Amino acid sequence: MDVILLERISRLGGLGDTVRVRDGYARNYLLPTGRALRANEANRAKFEAQKSQLIARNEERKSEAQKVGETLDGKSFVIVRSAGETGQLYGSVSARDISDLLKAEGFAVNRNAVELNLPIKTIGLHKVAIGLHAEVEIEVTINVARSPDEAERQARGETLTSADAIYGIDEEEEELPAEEETFEGEEEAAEAVEEEAR
Repeated sequence: MDVILLERISRLGGLGDTVRVRDGYARNYLLPTGRALRANEANRAKFEAQKSQLIARNEERKSEAQKVGETLDGKSFVIVRSAGETGQLYGSVSARDISDLLKAEGFAVNRNAVELNLPIKTIGLHKVAIGLHAEVEIEVTINVARSPDEAERQARGETLTSADAIYGIDEEEEELPAEEETFEGEEEAAEAVEEEAR
């Protein structure tokens, strides 16, 4: 289906461009949200009549997005989640979670603006791009940790994903005589089984 774009859409085109898109994308997203019109003579005439208003509205949205972006760009936000010893989360952090966190902090960011290809599944510092407008993209840091204290340590640059770092075990203190004792115990058990078999 050919459509006339009423605003700039990344990887598709700019305001006023006529582009060919899949029917489902046009019917389910572009047309209902007011981002495009079907490309026909009547809609071309309608677009030309409203072009100056659309450009003014686009510039207004862009300036609002830039104001939000100036305060939001480069900020760090903490999300506390349960995770295993290796740092693997018992769930994930999705674009919706990040959007809700930003809204709670006072930034009106739609879930669709969070550009997260795959959910976050490990603790640590994660850079996430936020597309506030087609021409305004910023980056925030999402600090995923098990506790606020751990988030502070991660922010300082400590690595907390290995068991040694989590529990503060020094390699010098860690000895492995228990394995030898277990091995000797297994030999005794095997000898006992052989004696019973005789």
